[in-house]
Amino acid sequence: MEDAVCQLLENREDISQYGIARFFTEYFNSVCQGTHILFREFSFVQATPHNRVSFLRAFWRCFRTVGKNGDLLTMKEYHCLLQLLCPDFPLELTQKAARIVLMDDAMDCLMSFSDFLFAFQIQFYYSEFLDSVAAIYENLLSGKNPNTVIVPTSSSGQHRQRPALGEAGMLEGVEASLFYQCLENLCDRHKYSCPPPALVKEALSNVQRLTFYGFLMALSKHHGINQALGALPDKGDLMHDPAMDEELERLLAQVPGLVNSVTASPEASCLPSRTPPRVGSPWRPLHHSRKVDGESDGSTEETDESET
Repeated sequence: MEDAVCQLLENREDISQYGIARFFTEYFNSVCQGTHILFREFSFVQATPHNRVSFLRAFWRCFRTVGKNGDLLTMKEYHCLLQLLCPDFPLELTQKAARIVLMDDAMDCLMSFSDFLFAFQIQFYYSEFLDSVAAIYENLLSGKNPNTVIVPTSSSGQHRQRPALGEAGMLEGVEASLFYQCLENLCDRHKYSCPPPALVKEALSNVQRLTFYGFLMALSKHHGINQALGALPDKGDLMHDPAMDEELERLLAQVPGLVNSVTASPEASCLPSRTPPRVGSPWRPLHHSRKVDGESDGSTEETDESET
């Protein structure tokens, strides 16, 4: 509501031409549909759980063709896709999501769309929770009493902790049962979103010891946690979105001269996988007075690395 009023006040001259009632109707329709986060600043995209779910769903629906075509992309290329939806999306979050998939591999290795998407979902939606988990993990590695674990109150804690996890602790890990006890206490007092403790316990039930990134990988692959979050379909249905396919066909039918070329070439029915044209949004955030360039400065050439 605060964002709607701010946009109303900042653009009252334009809005007065078609009425305040219509503005609010279109604004809250976009909130219900989850399209209100498109092309918005990162502070708005990550502001609420609903916004985060909406962004995850938008990223999946816009770029699932990458997975459908079987393309493998680097971390920088996935970051470019994220910036198409949120121009100031922080590189650090993309790097953390890629690290869940790549583990010890180099950050320029290729990743499948599904692997990156489910890792990104965990890192993006539970970002603050994972900051605290990183601090707990480090304290357990150093032998501190788990009852006196200090939980950071800002994301700066994770920025300092994550690089240290690539050393001996990455290989040795911590005792799973003790780690879960600390996480259970964390979930009870954490003010941000946490995965359901029962599902976390289930994800850890088959291991005696685990590493930090092993824990994140277990969360990203857990069917129940994905369902509880509610942003993405099951992995088996990830490439299917009949509603979006129907909408794309409707939009393509409105472009003069395009229908015949698409019909004549079955391969053309697939969206371009590398450099799709930038298409204007039917609903443009009113408060934006300038366009931010989301183009990549990273390399797009593929390496010889194979997916493991």
